[in-house]
Amino acid sequence: MTITEGSTSSSSSATISSSSEINNRNSNPNPNSSSSNAIHSWWESVSKAQSCIHALSSILACPSLLALAESDRPARSLLNSGEAYLAVSAALSHPSSGSGGDPLCQWLYETYLSSDPDLRVVVLSFIPLVAGIYLSRVVTSSSSVSSVSVPSLAGFEAVLLALYGSEVKARAGKPLLISVPDLSQPSLYHTPTKATALAQSSVVGVLSPPLEPQVAVKSTKRACIVGIALDCYYRKISLIPPCSKMDFCEFVASWAGQDCTCRYEFDEEANFSSSLPTRSFDENGGDAGNAKEEMGRLAIYDAVDGKCNWHEKNVSISRRGARIPLPWELLQPVLRILGHCLLAPLIPQEVTDAASDAVRCVYARASHDITPQVILAARSLIQLDKSSRKSAKDALKFPTPGPSSNTSTPNKPRRPEVLLVSK
Repeated sequence: MTITEGSTSSSSSATISSSSEINNRNSNPNPNSSSSNAIHSWWESVSKAQSCIHALSSILACPSLLALAESDRPARSLLNSGEAYLAVSAALSHPSSGSGGDPLCQWLYETYLSSDPDLRVVVLSFIPLVAGIYLSRVVTSSSSVSSVSVPSLAGFEAVLLALYGSEVKARAGKPLLISVPDLSQPSLYHTPTKATALAQSSVVGVLSPPLEPQVAVKSTKRACIVGIALDCYYRKISLIPPCSKMDFCEFVASWAGQDCTCRYEFDEEANFSSSLPTRSFDENGGDAGNAKEEMGRLAIYDAVDGKCNWHEKNVSISRRGARIPLPWELLQPVLRILGHCLLAPLIPQEVTDAASDAVRCVYARASHDITPQVILAARSLIQLDKSSRKSAKDALKFPTPGPSSNTSTPNKPRRPEVLLVSK
């Protein structure tokens, strides 16, 4: 009887399993179709990246880049290649670059419009170069009084418009909103649980207004278009190599163009740059050196705005770019990127130092321009940078003991183990 029941149950289970297999086969007639589609998409991505690398190698006249196309992930190899980045940087920095017929700008434009996400990140890694050189040339050409014709920058503008157009399509005419809890409530836990009450107890702010489609870069929309491009850069910044972040910080410092002592207002030990003289003070706060001699070594130049730009004679700051207008729509993504370079984990020290210098230049510029929101944001980043550096120094001076070496617990000698053996 037991055997019969067992055989009946086993036959019924076999019938159920066979019917389920038949249903699965009917629903998916080709089980290997998903894997074959994945392989096909991978191979299509690899072949597209290889063709892009070959095209870039011919544009830059750099045959050594062809070795990047032989890797398993050519786009990632191109992204992390220092040689490729330096070659593109040299080409973009050429005085004749950025025109409408520039093949490198055309390559950047077409590569970003492709559907491959890795290739898009490659283009985004060059956005600090494109935006920095473009904005600096616009300001330089507009302030020039010579009769020489201004070179065309249509190539740079096409790349920036490609990023702007993709963001317009992604947002679909909607603004970016941010919900801030109402600070009049005692705490977040006192907020009512109902949806209507929760909406009433929070403040909704507009992080970015709706974007309008643009077919050209107008002077009134230039800061917005570049700001959107930098916002796209910020969204993928965790994948961007450090050399691109270094260039961005260098351009931001040159955009601010403020190298006065206001940069070190919140530093207890003012570590002035080489462009500023070292000054000593006595116990009463007076100048220990000769004031006339000290001021003779200094020069105040009124290059743009007549502010307190202190520099030593015969010393020039070697930075790429020029001083440009900095509206809030451009500074908003700039401060986000600087915050990442200052506070994100696993950031190289040289990137953090460059971001620290850049955010201090932005603070000095905002202090002279009297823009409260920029002053508040830059000051907060400076304070966070100071606290993180102090924590790092304290960790080196006073290392935290591990769990195995707790200094508060006295080490007692272990008793010898006693083994009981039966006689």
